[in-house]
Amino acid sequence: MSATDARSRAGQADVAEQGRICALATRGVRDLQKVTAAHPGLFSADTFDSAMLGSVATAIAFTAPWHSADELRITTRTLLWVFAADWQVDYLAASADDVRALVAECLAVADGADPPAGRHLARLLADIRDELATVPAFDRLRPVWRDELERMFTAVAREWDWKKASGAPGGSLPTLDRYLDNADNLACSFVNVTHWVATGDGNCLRHLDELLTVGREVQRVLRLINDLATHQRDVEWGDLNALMLVSDPVLVRDRLAQLTQRCHGLLDLLAEREPRQADYMRRQLSFTAGFYQVSDFWGTR
Repeated sequence: MSATDARSRAGQADVAEQGRICALATRGVRDLQKVTAAHPGLFSADTFDSAMLGSVATAIAFTAPWHSADELRITTRTLLWVFAADWQVDYLAASADDVRALVAECLAVADGADPPAGRHLARLLADIRDELATVPAFDRLRPVWRDELERMFTAVAREWDWKKASGAPGGSLPTLDRYLDNADNLACSFVNVTHWVATGDGNCLRHLDELLTVGREVQRVLRLINDLATHQRDVEWGDLNALMLVSDPVLVRDRLAQLTQRCHGLLDLLAEREPRQADYMRRQLSFTAGFYQVSDFWGTR
């Protein structure tokens, strides 16, 4: 076989694998369609279009392609729930009291309460919680899952306060460092812990603390990748963005390069103990960087 033939066959194998991953995503989209149909009060906005469902399912499929569609169901649903939570806080909450009420309802659900009638975000979270409860590890790791949910909501509420304060007389925006310290608002860490609890083997769960620590560093990189790609949309929608906090965009790009280099060093060390989950987070970084070169998750506002 010539070198050209060998490269061609290797390339075709890559395409076949990408086709299989796309099929996983297709299965994921069909499941998300069931979710949105069951929760019309949560997904009625034009932003939650079919392309968003496809993007959510594709992101999870490409990040953890060694799993089956059934194994990825909870993770994929959780990522969609995160987008719904973001929409509820950033665009539907009219006051700080609205934000506090939504957070309190969801944390109560995480603690085992039934969702209040007509509170769609809490109801979908209860569905995810109940499916996670069928996983043997959930009883032991439920406090970790609940803590990540609270960290996410604390960061989301803090950004809501920043946005409101910045528009008031004498208000100001956070520094870039403080903004990055609030990267839990991206909710990547919450999705990750849900994924690891739902699918992780004994080795993965033994290293969960380290996975969460490294994952939080990855989350900071993803925050900047997102911001560099979506600055114009954030300006139009009234969102915060790292580029709004600095005098020169080069400062954000330089910080991204530094954080990315640090992440890959941490992932190299993690791979010695947990190679699959190190690969999972590397794929998270690569997929996000590639995806945002062309598109965005959100549909029309």
